[in-house]
Amino acid sequence: MLSTYLIALREGMEAALIIGILVAYLHRANRKSALALLWTGVAIAISTSLIFGAFLTFTSTQLSVRGEEIFSGTTSVAAVVLVTFMVFWMKNNARGLKNELHGKMDHALPMGKIALVLAAYFAVAREGLETALFVFTNFKTVSKDSAPSIGLILGIATAVILGVAVYRRSVKINLGKFFTVTGSILLVIAAGVLCHGVNEFQKFGALPGANAFAWKWSGAHSAISTVLDGTIGLGTSVTWLELAIWAIFLATTLRLYLRPATNKALPVQTVNA
Repeated sequence: MLSTYLIALREGMEAALIIGILVAYLHRANRKSALALLWTGVAIAISTSLIFGAFLTFTSTQLSVRGEEIFSGTTSVAAVVLVTFMVFWMKNNARGLKNELHGKMDHALPMGKIALVLAAYFAVAREGLETALFVFTNFKTVSKDSAPSIGLILGIATAVILGVAVYRRSVKINLGKFFTVTGSILLVIAAGVLCHGVNEFQKFGALPGANAFAWKWSGAHSAISTVLDGTIGLGTSVTWLELAIWAIFLATTLRLYLRPATNKALPVQTVNA
């Protein structure tokens, strides 16, 4: 539940920030009549993300055991690569995000309604598709009950509330610190997803060490494994290869991510800046 909540909160806040910047731009440009087109693009982007998530889930259930292992392992690695790239991209490009979005809107407005809808769609769809893929793969590493789904819904709801509050200046949030902390958490979650992908590849023999366990818990240790599984992605049984890759991934990415950046991150209330 915690991991899906944090994924939805982080990705939802990024999407809310983007939407807030676009809405503020149209207000300042005296183009409030174009807001309906903007929200149309956003709605289509959200629908696309939901369809993509449903497609991943449906495909996973229709495959053979071996096919599902290959599919699950491949999507896990793809999700980790995408999320890691986007976390570092946001860190390095956050300061110029508003100008980039304004530039796209400058080009879209003179071109008509369809261009504006597409501009809004592509601005939000990237976050939505990334979230759908990451959440799908994360669901594979956490508990099978309803808790992850509840965490996802609560995370999205929190992001919407915070996004509206920041836009209306009801609250002040240091977005730079927020994205730094949540970015670090996403990397930890991604490490767990990567371990799941490694485990799937071990199951069908693409990687060695399937029976070389660092630990394999049950019974009295189940509570401990549940906590680990829901936070850092290490469950009841972890092979030495999974543990090694988990540790190497985290040591490398967190060291690079937390290194002081040449560009400053997002300041407080960038939406209204």
